[in-house]
Amino acid sequence: MEPAHGGGSTEVGELIGRLAGDEEMDRETRRRLLGRLARLLGQGARRAGAAGIARGRLLADLLIEAAPHIPIRDLETLSRHHHGLAGEDLADNLVKVAGNATTAVGAAGGALAAVEFAAPPLLLTAPAQIAAETLVVAAIEVKLIAELHEVYGVSVQGSGTARGAAFVTSWARQRGVNPLEGGTFTSALGSAAKATLRKRMMRTFGRHLTTMGPLLTGAAAGAALNRAATRALAAKVRQDLRGSVDAPPRPLRSGPGDLD
Repeated sequence: MEPAHGGGSTEVGELIGRLAGDEEMDRETRRRLLGRLARLLGQGARRAGAAGIARGRLLADLLIEAAPHIPIRDLETLSRHHHGLAGEDLADNLVKVAGNATTAVGAAGGALAAVEFAAPPLLLTAPAQIAAETLVVAAIEVKLIAELHEVYGVSVQGSGTARGAAFVTSWARQRGVNPLEGGTFTSALGSAAKATLRKRMMRTFGRHLTTMGPLLTGAAAGAALNRAATRALAAKVRQDLRGSVDAPPRPLRSGPGDLD
């Protein structure tokens, strides 16, 4: 697959991974990094065409590229980082932290939007700003899904790229990874999984259009919608994983081919 952003593709992935993985990030740092990500996406949008940044294909490709950069903690590390919690209590805390993170991204995106409205020439960057928020929220939720699998003991093994593809697909389907489903998980997404991912990215992108409200109304709306969506996603995935707790783990094998 051709990188969506040429030489900047690695930096885009690293920025998304950092924004998704740092639970202690302060508001100003988050806003600054989101702004940097939006500028990089804006450059890519100009190369792809005026509407390119809003296409589900481009957003899906960017999330797949970023997946290996998302830091996923094992169960021991999760318990240590969450004061010794385990089981449902640990899962509850992970959902709370992820909800806080997506709320903060929505608020930061709304604050950036307020600046855009105050300076009309910058409105040209609005699609890139929304794309940046969409990608970071998706990455936070992918991280949450992956770590919930750790909590519930549902093993997804393999290379970082293959595991990333599995959890991105899980996010797109709003379901847990089923270790007993037919077929072999690989680093390449099939056509059906790609189509589902693109649709999910576009729905998430559309939700983040609320951040473009005037003044700071967008910040409040974006924050509330993000929190609600993250909680709803977590509830669906946890229900699936509870039913898989007694299922034997199935190794995740990497396959040839790219993710385009």
